[in-house]
Amino acid sequence: MKTGLAWRRLQLRISGIGMLLALVHAAAAGSASCARPLRAPVAPLGLSVTIEDRQVGGIYPELLRELSAACGVEYAVVPRARQQLLFDTGKADLLVPATRTPARDEYALFVPMVASRPVLISLAQSARPPVRSDTELLDRRELRVAVVRGYDFGPEYRQLVDTLAAQGRLTQAADAASVARMLDGGMADVTLMNSSILLGVLLADAKLRGLATRLRNEALSGLPWSEAGVYVSRRSGLSEQELHGIVDQLETLSRSGRVWAAFQRRFPPGSLNESVKALAAP
Repeated sequence: MKTGLAWRRLQLRISGIGMLLALVHAAAAGSASCARPLRAPVAPLGLSVTIEDRQVGGIYPELLRELSAACGVEYAVVPRARQQLLFDTGKADLLVPATRTPARDEYALFVPMVASRPVLISLAQSARPPVRSDTELLDRRELRVAVVRGYDFGPEYRQLVDTLAAQGRLTQAADAASVARMLDGGMADVTLMNSSILLGVLLADAKLRGLATRLRNEALSGLPWSEAGVYVSRRSGLSEQELHGIVDQLETLSRSGRVWAAFQRRFPPGSLNESVKALAAP
């Protein structure tokens, strides 16, 4: 009896050791270890991505340092439209930050970090009646609209922009700073983008900072909340192990709530209420 009991205890120990080794192996397989540095073209995007003396910083690059330590990330500064083209054609591993779209879900894995939506932004003018929906904006043909070329906030945004272009009321600028100057110079009346982008540009630029307190944000029914975060490409040459290891680390970052906390630290209280918020609890 004692011999049989000892044998069963030994079997249990061996089984426990086997399970532990399996867990260690799974953890190692899920870690982000890459054969080459990750390619991440970036464009200035408010305080989310900043470029100063060709040095990349901002909310997302700073939080991605842990991933950089495991894999290495090679940043290349490009215009926003080219950033998206490089990712869409498989010449970049990461698209950061990005709004989730059905088209990109077909060839990339998405990790949400915050909830966001584009809003109608103008410089405060008490005389202008409010705009409450995308339909109202289309009807208000006196309002000239400026957007940033290459920005994509989802299918509803794209359809609205296309219709505004067909009406002859749309101007596309190279970046958000150009849009801010157009609003200030009277070359455009309103813009469509996430408020964190334009406000971030104004707060970071001493010449434009005075406009920050004049921003008027109007949420439009027809432009819904969506998810913003990081895309990892399936067509850039990453192995399945690399791909899922990177996604695992990004999901850990997402669950930590640190991205939303970073937005709260960098922006004035209440300034993002209409445009950025924490992800809903699962």
